[in-house]
Amino acid sequence: MDRIERSCVTVDFDEGIAWVTLSRPEKRNAMSPTLNREMLDLLDDLELDDRCRILVLTGAGESFSAGMDLKEYFRETDKLSPSEVRRVRQTAYAWQWRKLMHYGKPTIAMVNGWCFGGAFTPLVACDLSVAANEAVFGLSEINWGIIPGGNVTKAVADKLRPSDALLYIMTGRTFDGRKAAEMGLVNEAVPLVELRAHVRALATELMGKNLTVMNGAKIAFKQVRSMSWDASEDYLTAKAAQVRQQDRSNGRSQGLSQFLDQKSFRPGLEGYSKDD
Repeated sequence: MDRIERSCVTVDFDEGIAWVTLSRPEKRNAMSPTLNREMLDLLDDLELDDRCRILVLTGAGESFSAGMDLKEYFRETDKLSPSEVRRVRQTAYAWQWRKLMHYGKPTIAMVNGWCFGGAFTPLVACDLSVAANEAVFGLSEINWGIIPGGNVTKAVADKLRPSDALLYIMTGRTFDGRKAAEMGLVNEAVPLVELRAHVRALATELMGKNLTVMNGAKIAFKQVRSMSWDASEDYLTAKAAQVRQQDRSNGRSQGLSQFLDQKSFRPGLEGYSKDD
């Protein structure tokens, strides 16, 4: 298995899946300025790396991520100039939501353990997410005197009902993977011992589809959420044309021919046979 190792992040390539692991287990994979720089660089590289068809984001040890590293991110930035602090923040936001939210390949968050505060942002920015039943989630900012910033509140507002979001923001209570799935924060929750195999099966299912079209579809969905119906109609017409132009395999033609002429598959139940 091919591997990339950085000081705070590792990547393992396995049959089209890039398992990207936040690797600071002694800190519950808290996101430091160094980790943020490494993640931004790796995401840029993986977007062009043919070994990565599906990206899975997870954490080493017993945590997904405990959020921002309070000592390194807050205490140490107090010593920096305003321009230096701005650069540190921009790097963090650049990968945690800007890059992941519109990433050029399908992304899955695999929440294997603790997921707190700032970790909600990359979790929600990933296209899909699966958590262990035993995972522990929390918005503990209220307990140490700040609000959930860095777009954490935005991430929660996009995923949860206002009543659920406010309960956990205002109390700092924790909840498990089952509750996260019930509220819609993650797609599914499974026992920890089954988590990696379950995510692998999901990634394999995605790889069986036309990934060019899938990428266009997911980006279109995220864009139209904030549009009016009229603007959405125009955007989707243009996006569909763009995807057809980008799809070198001409999947639309293959799918229509197999369905209408060959009658070899049923679109509502299965996908067409790709000519790879």
